[in-house]
Amino acid sequence: MPRIAIPLPHTLDLEYAGRALPQYERAVALAGGEPVRIAPDKSRDEIMAVMDGCDGILLPGSKADIDPARFQAARSPHTATADPARDALDDLLLQHAYRQRKPVLGICYGLQSLNVFREGSLVQHIPDFLPEETRAKVNHEAGRSVAVAHAVEIEPDSKLAAIVAAEGRSPSRSPSRSPTSEVRRPVIIPVNSSHHQSAAAIGVGLRIVAHCPDDGIIEALEGTASDHFVLAVQWHPERSVEQDAPSAAIFKALVNAAKQ
Repeated sequence: MPRIAIPLPHTLDLEYAGRALPQYERAVALAGGEPVRIAPDKSRDEIMAVMDGCDGILLPGSKADIDPARFQAARSPHTATADPARDALDDLLLQHAYRQRKPVLGICYGLQSLNVFREGSLVQHIPDFLPEETRAKVNHEAGRSVAVAHAVEIEPDSKLAAIVAAEGRSPSRSPSRSPTSEVRRPVIIPVNSSHHQSAAAIGVGLRIVAHCPDDGIIEALEGTASDHFVLAVQWHPERSVEQDAPSAAIFKALVNAAKQ
């Protein structure tokens, strides 16, 4: 059974971390993996010893925001308190994953952490970033009580599209074209949303594979290396993993990649 390392979501708010972490662990278990908690209070050598026995990494969401100094930006008044211990742990796990070519899945804050690790930058507050005419179209901070906040449009040539299509949500086909000659269209799925930041400049070795079609906010990234599974989504599939096939498929893809 593949072992998937998951860092503590928030090291400064243990009550929040205790509520959030089991959702990710359950999603991994339902996909056939064994979740392994990685606490920040261990030494680097202790963490690396655990990581040597893990086959993949899941970077969960968080209520923190990454320190904008890490991507050379002035701090926005809307930027939340940083969690340096979580960020240091993410960086350590990502260094290991990239060195050993172990699969990576980032969720919400995990996407942002991955992008900054790869020398990308972040939009610190989406309403300040969007033009006035699109600012109110989508509430990206809708929260967990809103099951579907908006749609996500996925690039048809992406790994993410293939993952979703495998669960019966394949791209639309033109009846006048054969499956081999058709121009594939984007995959569109409904998602939840609980974030006020997003990726801006994209990090080295990553590419954009999904947007919110209503306002253009980046919703998913994946690695460009064919021999390394790296995927990150801005929404929270762990919340809907038992009701939504594409959500379950994302975790299955991580676990299947870890098996290899």
